Amino acid sequence: MREICLIRAPSNLGLRPLRPGHVPGTWRAPQALSEAGLVEVVAPARVVDLERPAYSTEPQPGTRLRNGPAIRRFNLALAEIVAGAIGQGEFPLIIGGDCSILLGALAAARRSGPLSLVHVDGHSDFRHPGNYDANAALGSAAGMDLALATGRGEPLLTEWPGIVGSLVADEQVVQIGERESRDADFAWPDISSSAMTLIDVFAVRELGAARVLERTRATLARSLYWLHLDIDVLDQTVMPAVDSPGSPGIDPDDLAAILSALVADPACIGVDMSIFDPDLDPTGDLAAFLVSLLGRVLKQR
Repeated sequence: MREICLIRAPSNLGLRPLRPGHVPGTWRAPQALSEAGLVEVVAPARVVDLERPAYSTEPQPGTRLRNGPAIRRFNLALAEIVAGAIGQGEFPLIIGGDCSILLGALAAARRSGPLSLVHVDGHSDFRHPGNYDANAALGSAAGMDLALATGRGEPLLTEWPGIVGSLVADEQVVQIGERESRDADFAWPDISSSAMTLIDVFAVRELGAARVLERTRATLARSLYWLHLDIDVLDQTVMPAVDSPGSPGIDPDDLAAILSALVADPACIGVDMSIFDPDLDPTGDLAAFLVSLLGRVLKQR
């Protein structure tokens, strides 16, 4: 069993402010989950903390991405930590933070060779300049992480040192849990014509955990893979402490079963969890729920 390296990545850089003057609270998630018992539950061999980056709402030169240069710097630093953990035979567990932390994780994991991605998220995060007007508003990388990971978007966040091409190829992506793709006004319909394996939340509920795993493993084809978890894949009645809550969501027991099986596979090179906002969890009950969920998922390793 690989020992866990817990990496606390307190970023909110990829999120938009929900109102004037708002600073998204996801940067507090690593601290809040640690205070809820995370370290005791996952028992890491070591803990590494990244410094919180400064959040800005202002446009920056040369990019239409909100906080774009800071996101790149943060993810380059994250990639070095993740690469070091993998090189030591550890299992990196990254607690964010917003979804843009996926880029640093993949930039590190890809150094080990071709890589697959299991993207568990209530949204496909497939926004890119091909499906919206980049000149109309600043882009938020947390809603673009899958597009960026597959090479769509500004070179600032698609090109990484030592990596030729995209961080992951379309055909090596499994997206699980999208809840809006069947809506008539779905914002990013072009994902449906990609080579990605798409298992939306309705299919998850119809198939059940075991058959979702069968379809996922058929795509992974024995390659190494990274597992990304955005907790907004849970129904908003279960997990409202996210910036874009919604319904329906994957049942917590099904989610635990899917994640546990994926993490237990030796081909899983690491995992990140993102988008929890402690500002929306005044009692701390939701932080405790997430710590319990992570404990269930990781105990099968």
